[in-house]
Amino acid sequence: MTMQKEMFGTLELDKKIVAALTEMGFEEPSPIQEATIPLVLEGNDVIGQAQTGTGKTAAFGIPLVQSIDDFKHIQALIMCPTRELAIQVAEEVCKIGRVRRVKALPVYGGQPIERQIRALKYNVQIVIGSPGR
Repeated sequence: MTMQKEMFGTLELDKKIVAALTEMGFEEPSPIQEATIPLVLEGNDVIGQAQTGTGKTAAFGIPLVQSIDDFKHIQALIMCPTRELAIQVAEEVCKIGRVRRVKALPVYGGQPIERQIRALKYNVQIVIGSPGR
């Protein structure tokens, strides 16, 4: 099954992801997104730095969601320094991936581990973790 592509600024992305981004209020990619998304889509490791509110989560979340090809198994692990950031990143990745039915699950301390282990068994593709779990 081939993805239908659409332009998001100068980036060619899955049409469904562009629709999700439009729904989220994105009109065009931010500079960090423009610089990193093509590199990540090519399979490169990237370290990026940008001001708060510039779309860093989407900069790695968009190509990550686009690269999901197995909807029955975990495909990616994102590590965050705090549970609050893990929850925030999971929410953003879920919004980006919703139209492709990509599921993200935050896993962090302070919650019953049994519930989180159970949730991992329900076709989660992206796990967002924090220290302590």
